[in-house]
Amino acid sequence: MADRLSSPQDPIERPRDHCGLFGVYGHSNAAMLTYYGLYALQHRGQESAGIVSAKSDGEPLQRHVGMGLVSQVFDDASLREMRGDRCIGHVRYSTTGASHLENAQPILVDCGRGKIAVGHNGNLVNANVLRDELERGGAIFQTSADSEVLLHLMTPPREEGQKESALRRALGRLRGAFSLLIMGEKEIIGVRDPFGFRPLSLGRLDGAYVLASETTAFDLIHATFIRDVKPGEIVIINRDGLHSVQMDTPKGREAFCVFEYVYFARPDSVLEGRAVTEVRRELGRQLARECPADADVVVPVPDSGNYAAQGFSEHSRIPQEFAFVRNHYIGRTFLQPTQLIRDFNVRVKLNLIPSAVAGKRVVVVDDSIVRGTTARARVVNLREAGAKEVHIRVSCPPHRHPCHYGIDFPTSGELIANNHSSEEIKTYLGADSIGYLSLEGMFRATGHPASKFCAACYTGEYPVPFEADLDKFVMQKRRVARASLGDEVLELDRQKLL
Repeated sequence: MADRLSSPQDPIERPRDHCGLFGVYGHSNAAMLTYYGLYALQHRGQESAGIVSAKSDGEPLQRHVGMGLVSQVFDDASLREMRGDRCIGHVRYSTTGASHLENAQPILVDCGRGKIAVGHNGNLVNANVLRDELERGGAIFQTSADSEVLLHLMTPPREEGQKESALRRALGRLRGAFSLLIMGEKEIIGVRDPFGFRPLSLGRLDGAYVLASETTAFDLIHATFIRDVKPGEIVIINRDGLHSVQMDTPKGREAFCVFEYVYFARPDSVLEGRAVTEVRRELGRQLARECPADADVVVPVPDSGNYAAQGFSEHSRIPQEFAFVRNHYIGRTFLQPTQLIRDFNVRVKLNLIPSAVAGKRVVVVDDSIVRGTTARARVVNLREAGAKEVHIRVSCPPHRHPCHYGIDFPTSGELIANNHSSEEIKTYLGADSIGYLSLEGMFRATGHPASKFCAACYTGEYPVPFEADLDKFVMQKRRVARASLGDEVLELDRQKLL
């Protein structure tokens, strides 16, 4: 979830992370546990962080959000203020809605049903159409995030006892990717869309229930993993325990994002029953089978390329060398001394140890190549350090299509593999050879059938239809359109998706 459109000075060189969710029900230190859980999920979003808490059933919900990292948003004083036994938390990287404090989550509203909060991981492809409809009915939106649409669909007051069915009806109108944590004045609810695009797991700790985007968050707080929330499942946790129901939307094919295994998830997480570390090692082994190289050393691009490089090294019997050293302490923005230090953007993140590659034939293993400019600069650095040959190996297929389900890819025109053949990419990078893992090899490495996954960024086959002009700033664009063109134009768009 980026805070501005990319520019030549700020290109998207890798797909941007999406969001992380963590929730606790029934623990006296819920806020502190949520803080630690979000800390473990920081890799999923670095723009903003937030927690909503409640002291007991029926008590008003409290919200604390801010821009920046979890450690910057919360301190001892703010966490002490959030006493209670129930919390939901969120770390954000914007895929719909700009990076402003108003869009920080969880979003909290006060309505006829009381206070309700929601945190969302994913992207709703019909949020703009639903928002137009709701605004015509008098709804007032606080944010430009797609997640707020769900709150408005849920909030019309109904008779007591119909809350669950109201939620199911609201969820049934959503299209796209959504793993959700919803908090009312008496419960916490976890939801996963019928396709299961984004992960969500359930655990236990000292009698309390916990929910998280990745199991690594359970490890940090010593919670026990129970199971993954199923696609299309609604998990309701209250004083009566845990209750599970299915969404009204008919369940279709599964479409778990395969790029979670390749890049997004922390390597110490377990997704859909498979350890991410082992999947990435197998991606590397499969890559070595399909795209062998006659070389002296295997060099990973840290950190996401580390385990694939290990697998490549194991299968090929070529020794691995950590020739690139990553600086873990840089922020998302910094001064750009382009006239002072050549290749600053590359070197500030990954610095090369020349003695590790001088005079050697090098295989560089990376998880993905998006635009190619950073990969090209790395090849230049390797040549300058004295590498005899540079062979690029990528542990997934070429990215040719943008994602519309919660990952901030560049547009198709900016994806190097969408516009150039592998031979042209090799020439552009200045490499001696390039090899991508096949689609079939990637699926085989996960241990799951291909039918389980969404691989639209590789194939262009999108499980859920979307508008051609859908992007992360669609809400702001439609505000402008409404002001300048009138409701008639937007009504035509609405009819397309109904």
